[in-house]
Amino acid sequence: MTLILSRRRFATLGATVAIGAALPLRYARAAEFSFKLGTNVPETHPLNVHARKAAAALLEATGGRVELKLFPNNQLGGDADMFSQLRSGALECFTLSGVNVLSTLIPSTAISGVGFAFKDYPTLWKALDGRLGEHLRGQISKAGLVAMEKIWDNGFRQVTTSTKPIVTPDDLKGMKIRVPVSALWTSLFKSLGATPAGINFAEVYSALQTRIVDGQENPPAIISAAKLYEVQKYCSLTNHMWDGWWFLMNRRAWSRLSPELQETFARVVNGAAMAERQEVAQQNETLKADLAAAGMTFNTVDPTPFRETLTKAGFYRDWKEKFGAEAWSILEEATGELS
Repeated sequence: MTLILSRRRFATLGATVAIGAALPLRYARAAEFSFKLGTNVPETHPLNVHARKAAAALLEATGGRVELKLFPNNQLGGDADMFSQLRSGALECFTLSGVNVLSTLIPSTAISGVGFAFKDYPTLWKALDGRLGEHLRGQISKAGLVAMEKIWDNGFRQVTTSTKPIVTPDDLKGMKIRVPVSALWTSLFKSLGATPAGINFAEVYSALQTRIVDGQENPPAIISAAKLYEVQKYCSLTNHMWDGWWFLMNRRAWSRLSPELQETFARVVNGAAMAERQEVAQQNETLKADLAAAGMTFNTVDPTPFRETLTKAGFYRDWKEKFGAEAWSILEEATGELS
């Protein structure tokens, strides 16, 4: 059958494609299920690249029945706004860090961001693809949300400064450092002797440029994308914290799908998460060379004295109490004893 589109219909379809995944002409009719997906990172970030691929694969796998429309870079509002929309059903899907806004509803989800807990990716994925991830998804489910099995990667975070490299905990003493507005981040750097300041990311570049703070911490992909190398000289490879995004879905929207479509949706989205993980890990490595070429000086860091300082400051003891013995025990199955 030949499909003929009027100019007006073609323009409308074009607008839809610009917002969501590209629709093959054989799926030009309205999907039976159309879900919005909000993210908080720029269009070119691997999270969005692979979310678009997932949308195309989902449309193909369901014969055009399920459509996923992507709204990147906070188009639908900030994290708190989108989280509220997700819970009300105004937004069906949202990728959200467990350490920030999600932890205000479900405190245990921040446990994946415990300082210096994960020494490398194999240790991390052992936990989050295993018992710890299962435990956290159970907590998310109790709060009325659906979390896909595979969490998406934002990468290990590194400390950048304009004054000196960070080699030992003493180098952080008294340093003004920007952190996300989060109790866990603030607690971590206070325990290391720094003076953390909770500043929204949109204001980070200017805060560094005007020396309101001397440093900040983020994965290389964010350091590069936000051009923080223009106002920071040193990048210390602390790997002090890992962060990622849970792919969350409104439960009422999820329940509209048949068990067969739920299985397909989960399979496609989890597959995209695995591909995104690989790209982020590779990108964060290759970007180090790019950032060095842009003038940043890198140094490696031994995590042992940092963990010792945190132990003496009571950081692990306090957060074990906050997260609860069960969650902490599951975390330590992967990381080894932290306190």
